[in-house]
Parts: sequence; structure tokens; C-alpha cells
Amino acid sequence: MSRYTALLDANVLYPAPLRDLLLQLAVTDVFRARWTADIHREWIEALLRNEPARDRAALERTRDLMDRATRDSLVEGYHALIPALTLPDPDDRHVLAAAITGRCDVIVTQNLVDFPVEALTSFGIDVQHPDEFLVNHLHLAPGLFCGSVRKVRARLKNPPYSVEDYLGTLTQIGLVATAAELGGFAELL
Repeated sequence: MSRYTALLDANVLYPAPLRDLLLQLAVTDVFRARWTADIHREWIEALLRNEPARDRAALERTRDLMDRATRDSLVEGYHALIPALTLPDPDDRHVLAAAITGRCDVIVTQNLVDFPVEALTSFGIDVQHPDEFLVNHLHLAPGLFCGSVRKVRARLKNPPYSVEDYLGTLTQIGLVATAAELGGFAELL
């Protein structure tokens, strides 16, 4: 299926419930996921800043599993483009450079203001909040999407999550529209 190729910014790879859903959808070929070693470093460092008791080695194992589970996900060779790009936050240029090099259709990020449309249009790249991105993909492939949610939810065993609990978690992390839309498919989740 793989309708879209999406560069996943660090801020959608942490928190874990968002990362897990995006990765399951990518593994299921609802879309193609891309990221870089720099993006991995960013989400791991952000998580460790917010939760210093976390085990860095466990997070690095997660990173390695992500790279192995999702085909062609790791974008390399983009650093030469960075100096030529202009964004409101120069520290985000590596994300756009990776999206260009990785031939991505969209950058999925919670920081939409850091990727203004006028800076991306000439590259044919869109920017979407993860909630918008997920709702769009739910509409494109509801069966595959719901099957992915069911798999993610089935892995949550300590404690187990009911459909309502899982949708509540999605709402808490800002995926309000996604949770609302999924509510109509509760029997499939």
C-alpha cells in the first residue's frame, strides 16, 4: 500500500504510545516511515532529559529494533543540504534535508510552526501534525489502521488496556481527532 513516505520528527517518536502506533502502521505498510540517526538522538535525549531514570541502553535497543523492523527507514547522506536550507529554527534544517533526501511526501511533527508551508512547497513536501496524519491514514485504510491499533493494544499487557483506556491515552497525548474517529471502530480495536 505505502501511499505516503513520511519523515517522522523526533517529537513524534516520543511519547511511546505515538511511536508505537506510527511504527505499527509503517510495518503494516499503511505508509513508509523515514528518520535519521540525528532524529533518533533527539528523541532519546529528550526522553532522558524528562525521565533521567530511564535506561539509555534500553532506548538504544528500541532505536535498533525500529531500524530493523521498518524497511528503508534510515535516511543518510543529507548533511550536505543543511546549509542551503532556511527554516525559522536552524536546528530543524536537518529534518527538512532528510525529508528531501529520503524523497518524503510529508514531515510529521508536532512543531508545525518550525516548518512553514512556504519553506517546503518548492520541495513538494507537506507538513502535518501527527493527529491530522493519523486521521488521514485511518480514512485511507480503515481496516489496516484498525488492525494495527489492535496489535499495538494487544502488546500492552502490564497493565492491559481496554479500547476505552487506549483511546484515552491517545487523547491525553494530543491525538484527539484520531481517538474520536477510532471510537467509531471500537469493535475492531
